[in-house]
Amino acid sequence: MATAIATNSAPTFAQITHTDSVINYIKVFLAQKGLDLLGAAVILIAGFFIARWVGKVMQGKLERRELEPPVRMLMLRLTKLLIIALTVVIAVQTMGVPVMSLVAGIGVAGVGVGLAMQGVLGNLVAGLTIIFTKPYRVGDYIEIHGEHGQVVQIELFSTILTHADRSRIIIPNRKIVGEILHNYGTIRQLEMAVGVGYDSNVPEAIELIREILKNNPRVLKELAPGVGVGLLADSSINISVRPWVAVPDYGSAQGEIYQAILDQFRARNIQIPFPQREVRLVNGAVEPSQRHVAA
Repeated sequence: MATAIATNSAPTFAQITHTDSVINYIKVFLAQKGLDLLGAAVILIAGFFIARWVGKVMQGKLERRELEPPVRMLMLRLTKLLIIALTVVIAVQTMGVPVMSLVAGIGVAGVGVGLAMQGVLGNLVAGLTIIFTKPYRVGDYIEIHGEHGQVVQIELFSTILTHADRSRIIIPNRKIVGEILHNYGTIRQLEMAVGVGYDSNVPEAIELIREILKNNPRVLKELAPGVGVGLLADSSINISVRPWVAVPDYGSAQGEIYQAILDQFRARNIQIPFPQREVRLVNGAVEPSQRHVAA
């Protein structure tokens, strides 16, 4: 009799977790909530497709308005995020979950996540500041914290630069906002110097350098280059050469100009001196003079 009473009593935890009981529970749950789950899944899938379609349409319209790439990226991401968030809310409501309780729980969790991700949020705020204040744009050449390069991408959390050696520099946006930033823009000025002997025809050398700059396709013609005597050195007269070039041509133009100057100076017999010391014999002893002469 006792055995019969034990058999007819409520099932134990072990019996509930038995495979058959779990399968039966799933069957009952699907029978009751199956349509709700299916509806929620359809809503989520439709929401993702709608967000993707709206993003493509919006991107085409924003590109025709010639907005800055970071602004377009921000507007596209916010639009997609809002559509997906609205889709999730509708799907949760379809499943019968209380939305207000869910929102309250997400808010409490968001406070903890925000405290744990202060650095990430700082980069986000700094990225929004950069996008709207525009201290630099894609294509500009900038220098900050000893790093320099051409801006190729402005993200919400970081700015990506490319260096002349084709390496990439990723700078967190919070390291940029509030710091001293050197923005060269899309052009740079070369700082070059060429020495000629004191007995050389300096006006002829300057005119020859101007002609070389005029014939070089990398030198910008709308900005007059600075060419003139820059320093009277011990062994030479140093001519300062400062042409303007586009940022991608900075390295190549310098080598081409120096090579052209060397070839033309040799062809015109214009000396490029090097330091030389004059030695005199006084009373049979060798004494170096304090005067430097050009070769």
